[in-house]
Amino acid sequence: MARHLITSAIPYINGIKHLGNLVGSQLPADLFARYRRGRGDEVLFLCATDEHGTPAELAAAKAGQPVADYCAEMHEIQAKIADEFGLSFDHFGRSSSPQNHALTQAFAGRLNEMGLIREVTEEQIYSIVDARFLPDRYIEGTCPNCGFDSARGDQCDNCTKQLDPTDLIDARSTISGSTGLEVRPTKHLYLRQSELKGDLAKWIDSKTDWPVLTTSIAKKWLNDGDGLQDRGITRDLDWGIPVKNGEQDWSGMDGKVFYVWFDAPIEYIACAQEWVDAGKGDDWARWWRTDKGADDVQYTQFMGKDNVPFHTLSFPATILGSQQPWKLVDYIKSFNYLNYDGGQFSTSRGRGVFMDQALEILPADYWRWWLLSHAPETSDAEFTWEAFQQDVNKDLADVLGNFVSRVTKFCRSKYGEAVPSGGAFGDQENALIADLDKRLATYEAHMDAINVRKAAAELRAIWVAGNEYLQSAAPWAVFKQNPDQAAAQIRLALNLIRVYAVLSAPFIPTTAAILFKDMNTMDTDWPTDMVTALEALPEGHEFAVPENLFAKITDDQREDWAERFAGTRD
Repeated sequence: MARHLITSAIPYINGIKHLGNLVGSQLPADLFARYRRGRGDEVLFLCATDEHGTPAELAAAKAGQPVADYCAEMHEIQAKIADEFGLSFDHFGRSSSPQNHALTQAFAGRLNEMGLIREVTEEQIYSIVDARFLPDRYIEGTCPNCGFDSARGDQCDNCTKQLDPTDLIDARSTISGSTGLEVRPTKHLYLRQSELKGDLAKWIDSKTDWPVLTTSIAKKWLNDGDGLQDRGITRDLDWGIPVKNGEQDWSGMDGKVFYVWFDAPIEYIACAQEWVDAGKGDDWARWWRTDKGADDVQYTQFMGKDNVPFHTLSFPATILGSQQPWKLVDYIKSFNYLNYDGGQFSTSRGRGVFMDQALEILPADYWRWWLLSHAPETSDAEFTWEAFQQDVNKDLADVLGNFVSRVTKFCRSKYGEAVPSGGAFGDQENALIADLDKRLATYEAHMDAINVRKAAAELRAIWVAGNEYLQSAAPWAVFKQNPDQAAAQIRLALNLIRVYAVLSAPFIPTTAAILFKDMNTMDTDWPTDMVTALEALPEGHEFAVPENLFAKITDDQREDWAERFAGTRD
């Protein structure tokens, strides 16, 4: 049994995430986790809320709450919505956990011991109007590299160039909009990433199977301009993990906290410790320490392309620099952006459909299917209401839903609510079985390789094959002359519904659960060959006719939603 450690980029705490966030990390990670479990593998699937940094402080202030209370409340909200979307985390942790505090401080102490941390007195932007030092993300201006006028102080979203706030042209505070900014001295700790450039380059070069999107971004950050630079890992903030040298105070660092991008990836490891401490698991180290059993673990990370630099350079620098036997990631699946109806999804700008709003409109499986079947793997993708309506109606209602409805209702009307006996498979059935065996192998290959869109297309083709068989075999016509032969055809089709439930469960788990329930079976075993799989429900096995699995989206609904979600959220 293979062992798979799977992590999704952890969502930031300041608000409910939009569909672009969902399809860029958590949802495809869940797809892969469900698939690996379905194949019988041992899986640990971890995610958490990313709770530190100025955005949390400002969101809490806006909500009129202490920041710790705000984060606790938002964590519960995000956890609930994730559950409603069917995200099957083994644990959904918090970067503010005591486990992450201790582990982050331990990593910093170890890196210091290894000579990879230096103290720097630097010039930092201070906002006179806001009466505070401004974190990088709360300074915007024009990118000196590409001219984008809304580049942030840490990175330009347009060209992905890593920046410092002082690099920006016409910089302004995003808190107040004030340009009354001045440079003041402050002392910080820097991780000497530049010392690890050779090790990082060798490690990245060894990952020949990574997506081009992942490696191209990593190498761009590694080699562009002056190459990989040392990076500040502390900030002048109140909320965060206090700077400590392991368990000891760090001289000159009073009142400072670790930078959110230093502690957030460490939460992946701490989350496994939380998983054990919550009584859900018994040994986190066998997943994360190669000296304690993690050497046979396949570790896969999922994230949007904006998170790639931190996961290919900064976090690996922390792991490699420690010279301790921590598990490094084996495969990074990165995604481009999903745009919204002619523009961008944006949490900060309140544009697009958010996860809670989506669930108010339709069940999770509608969204899961559309988002995954349009995952922005090789290029940016775009959500439009027209495409959503068309694809949901066609794929879910007309193909899968129609097959289940026709088969079960016909059987009930002619044979009752039990798998009929009689007859034998003929040439048409054998041809279908052979076709399904080939398609199953193709589907598995795409899922193994995490080719999400190709896997969705192949799954749909498996659904279509059943419909085409039903149309060609026409048991309703055969029944009039040969009820036994029609019974064999329906017996195959009823068994195919169970197979569809198994294969579809990673994409549409709620629907799959309904099909298992109505087919009166808990046989969720992954098919090894279709001949055997299509005999799982024996003659006489009782079932229930499912309710309409998928209601079609009407033109009136589409128009109403397009107007209702025109791209803003209060």
